[in-house]
Parts: sequence; structure tokens; C-alpha cells
Amino acid sequence: MSANNTAGSQLCPGCRKLINRSVDRCPYCQLKHPGSRLKNIFLAVSASSTDRLVTALITINVIMFILSIAIQPRLAGFNPFEFLAPTNKSLLILGSTGTLPLFHLQRWWTLVSAGFLHGGLLHLVFNMLALRQLAPLMIQEFGTNRTIILYTLGGAGGFLISSLAGVSFTIGASAAICSLIGALLYYGRNRGGVYGRNVFNQIGGWAVGIALFGFLVPGINNWGHGGGMAVGALLAYLLGYREKKQETFSHRVMAMGCIIGTCLILTWSCLNGMLFLFFGN
Repeated sequence: MSANNTAGSQLCPGCRKLINRSVDRCPYCQLKHPGSRLKNIFLAVSASSTDRLVTALITINVIMFILSIAIQPRLAGFNPFEFLAPTNKSLLILGSTGTLPLFHLQRWWTLVSAGFLHGGLLHLVFNMLALRQLAPLMIQEFGTNRTIILYTLGGAGGFLISSLAGVSFTIGASAAICSLIGALLYYGRNRGGVYGRNVFNQIGGWAVGIALFGFLVPGINNWGHGGGMAVGALLAYLLGYREKKQETFSHRVMAMGCIIGTCLILTWSCLNGMLFLFFGN
């Protein structure tokens, strides 16, 4: 009996809950014909899309870091955080953000570009490791499109808040990563149950660790971290998560807008960098 039931079961392509493959509609998310072969391709695509998205983000961050070093490397000192580090001038050319770029130079595009710049090799490695660990859970519970929206808008929102708070110069993927943390905190608290509490407690540990690191290490943009978490939680509330609301056409449109906007901004950033590299002083 148990073996037969297991053989006739599958994960719903919509909500990933165990159902009978012969049902006409998923009892949890109401997806029609969840046993369809075409829809079940979604399972394989979703698994691979997680790796593709994370790999793409890490690759872009690495390319931007290499370009920032090529433009103008900082002379190495005894500070490990400055090992293989670009100068502030290099970062400003490529799109660092803060009160000076935003309010004095009117470079509003830097709210996005700054999230792909890093002040040193350790800075880059720490952020990419955090992204690698958090992104799979984020995509699992929110979907790829909402994850892209939260990463892009949450990072920009965190930088905007930190700039309004008076942070003059800031960079790094941590504002966007903190947006994912804020979204997962909202998810864990809102979902509840054993699983929700476990997610909330685990991600809460990340939030506490980031806060402690920010207060112990000088030069950390705590406003960007806190702002990213706040914006991420707000966006998660507005966008919803998979168990409450499946991704819609509007989510796909917003995600595509974020991708196109980011590509245009980073293209402009790289163009500025290449022009300075070959023709600048």
C-alpha cells in the first residue's frame, strides 16, 4: 500500500508539495493537471535556474572587481582587507554610490552599479559566499523572478537609505544580500510552523552576525545593511512568496525590467572604466 502510494506520487511543479500524480488539480496551490509531463519539466528547469542565477551574479561581480583593479589598484599595505583592492577613484569611475555620487553628481544609476563593486578580495569573497548560501533557499521559497526583484530593488533601496543617512561613499553586494535576508525573515515569521520558525531562527542568526560584524569592524555600511533588510522585508510582503502566491506575469515583467536595467547600467559603468583605462590620466 505504502509502496504503491509512493509510486503514484510526485512533487507538484507549482508548490513542490507531495501529491498524487493523477489528480486534476493540486489541492494546495490549485495548479491544473500537475502530473503533466510538460509541467514537470519545470522541476528540472527550476533546479538548474538556481545555479544559473547565482553563477551569473558571481561572475558579474568578479568581472567588475577585476576591472576595478585594472583601472587603478591600491598599493598593498598590512591590512588584509586591502589586499588586491581598487582605489576609491577607480570605484567612483565604475559607479560607487553615496551622498557625493547621488546628490552632488546626480549619478542615480550608481544605486545599482555600486552593488557589483567591492573594496578588496576578502570583501568580494565574503559576499559571494553569503550569496551562494542564501540564494538557493530564496529561490526555493520566492521563485527566480521575485528573487531577482528583491536582489536588485532591495540593494538599491538599502543604498538609498544609507545615502539619506549621510553615508558619503559605499559599495558592495551586502545591501542586496541583506535584502534577501530581510525577505527570508519576513517569510519565516509570516509562514510560521516548525519550518517557518526554523527559517526565521537560522536567518536571524545571519542578521545578528552581520550586525555584530558591522559594529565591531570600522568602515561597514550598517545603514545599507539595515536598509537592505527593511526594504527586502517590505518587498517580500508586497510580492508574496510561493506558498501564498505563485509567480505571475507581472513578476516576470518586473524581473525582466531589473535585468535589462542592470545590464544597461553595468554596460555604462564598464564603458566609463574602459575609457578611463585607455584614455584617462
